Amino acid sequence: MMSTGARRRGWLVVALSVALLCSVVFGWVFAGHPLSDFTTVRAGWRSSEARLLDRQGRLVHELRLDHTVRRLEWVPLPAISPALLRAVILAEDRRYYRHSGVDWLALAAAWRDRLSGRPLRGASTLTMQLAARLDRGIALGSGRRGVGQKLRQMRAALALERHWSKQEILEAYCNLVDYRGELQGIAAASRAFFGKEAAALTEAESLVLAALLPAPGRAPALIGDRACALADAAGQGTLCEEVRQLAFVTLTRPRPILPAAELAPHLARQLLRRAGETVVTTLEAGLQQQVRDSLQRQLLALADRNVRDAAALVVDNHSGEVLAYVASVGSASTAVQVDGVRARRQAGSTLKPFLYGLALEHRYLTAASLLDDAPLNLETMVGIYMPQNYERDFKGLVSLRTALASSLNIPAVRTLMLVGLERFRDRLWELGYEGIERKGEYYGWSLALGSAEVSLLEQVNAYRTLANGGRFGPLRLLPGEAGGTERRVMPADVSFLIADILADPAGRARTFGLASPLATRGWSAVKTGTSKDMRDNWCVGWTPQCTVGVWVGNFEGDAMRDVSGISGAAPVWHEIVTALEEQRPGPAPAAPPGLERRQISFAGAQEPPRQEWFLAGTAVETVVPADPRRQGARIESPADGLVVALDPDIPPDHQVIPFRARMPLPEAVFELDGQVLGAAAAALRWHPRSGRHRLRLLDAAGHELDRVTFLVR
Repeated sequence: MMSTGARRRGWLVVALSVALLCSVVFGWVFAGHPLSDFTTVRAGWRSSEARLLDRQGRLVHELRLDHTVRRLEWVPLPAISPALLRAVILAEDRRYYRHSGVDWLALAAAWRDRLSGRPLRGASTLTMQLAARLDRGIALGSGRRGVGQKLRQMRAALALERHWSKQEILEAYCNLVDYRGELQGIAAASRAFFGKEAAALTEAESLVLAALLPAPGRAPALIGDRACALADAAGQGTLCEEVRQLAFVTLTRPRPILPAAELAPHLARQLLRRAGETVVTTLEAGLQQQVRDSLQRQLLALADRNVRDAAALVVDNHSGEVLAYVASVGSASTAVQVDGVRARRQAGSTLKPFLYGLALEHRYLTAASLLDDAPLNLETMVGIYMPQNYERDFKGLVSLRTALASSLNIPAVRTLMLVGLERFRDRLWELGYEGIERKGEYYGWSLALGSAEVSLLEQVNAYRTLANGGRFGPLRLLPGEAGGTERRVMPADVSFLIADILADPAGRARTFGLASPLATRGWSAVKTGTSKDMRDNWCVGWTPQCTVGVWVGNFEGDAMRDVSGISGAAPVWHEIVTALEEQRPGPAPAAPPGLERRQISFAGAQEPPRQEWFLAGTAVETVVPADPRRQGARIESPADGLVVALDPDIPPDHQVIPFRARMPLPEAVFELDGQVLGAAAAALRWHPRSGRHRLRLLDAAGHELDRVTFLVR
């Protein structure tokens, strides 16, 4: 039997052992815990959204890219509603500002209740909850934490309080805490439940959000009860019924988070790649919004004419920076994913400035040259091509200035016959129309009227080339973005002449009148276009500072009803240019060296006398109509671009190709591959030989009246 002294020594050993164990445990708890600093935690936060900003840092578009969780931007403590901060502390840690990470009183009460069999109560402080979130090793799994995890959590909380301020802990907690479903952080919760930023939360909304924190998945009625209890505890019992109702309504309806900004969806999908990233663009958010609003108003006005889609692009002439990129806005659109800035559509009359520019550059014509706007029938490989003007009438002899400014079709086709298909096609390629990649003969004479498909992006940059005096350069969407070097595509004097024509109200009056959406208060040059069957409307032009392009139509390609470039796209172009003239005024361009300005008159009074610009060495004072026979003379057979296949079963002497000319001059001759064949007054029968051939119609002085090329196989 153990003596009393021995028992005392035994109890002393036990007591000393317990004390030693407690000292070791508490020493370990208070010794510190490896953790991240506040700056690192905040920097490591990744929103599930990516953000597109304008050139001044303003939000243009927000796009969700992470679909595993819903987080928004980190919210600094001053940007969180004080009502929410009070509610969170009341709900989760009432002595938050009076402890150093562990609430020993709450912990002791929790152990007392556990030992006495009472219902368990939580004793984790905000700091302990945050510590568990930062250290996944002590995070709560499917059950309650064990003693070891709880001690580790306490150790981490005490370390947090030693290294972080109370404000940093509270800010991190509000941003990292889980709410209902996929929502994490106060920014996502406030937007999802109440459609507002965290700074704007009311007392009632804050109480409901705080009531979610212990168990976000609870039934709405239980959340409402807890929110009511919090309201009573805060001395706001009058809010009880309101928070119950608010909890029920909020938690039983869908919770979509609408983007904070949604001005450039197509561009966002193009530029944003990773969740949490922020991309700064060259856009101007205010202008982007203005352009969208203008397009939407126009689509509403045209809704009864089967018009569903529209797009617009605005760029800075000097830098090539894109200022507005609106790829689709139609609420009735059935193809909203289509990028209307990059999609290719028929160009209509918008290619004519570059055609006439070639004719001026090669001195084939001047701005005062007369062209015949009269019926024209052209034989092609697929039949007779008969171009028509938009108004289905003919103006007779008109100057190049009038033909281009008033967008007459037949003079454009005659000019293409003069310039040549391949040369025009090559010029369009040089201007960045990369979709026009086939040989000119594929497009035929209708290329003059825009039968090829182009994008709004290509259109705007080609017209920007005119604005920059014939120099072509890349467009930029990102500040400081490296691009290709500039190159000269057109002479500066030719570019100025085309610009002067497109800016001439009198020149366009025959078709558009003097009062139209093309007339602006400041200097601007502009061209409209309408594709076949009114499927596409274009209006592209520039001011001294910016180039603006607008497209209106239907992405599916169905025709609009009685909508042309002047009534469809031009009103939007006018609104945008009017805004730009106020924001970015500039003087009219000055004439480059070498141009001459003369007073001219027309011998046949086709047009009133006027001042006209001429390239050096081409000026005249009186414009005399050419011999009409020369204008009408052309090769009828063979058709330009014809491909002839020799038949091996027919003797070569029995195979012929007829050479015929329409309205030839009496002295006109045919020349084949540089060799004169004979007079063109009557048809010639030529025995074909393999190869590519060039047939020309020449006058007595050897001047070319017409030419065709064809292939014999």
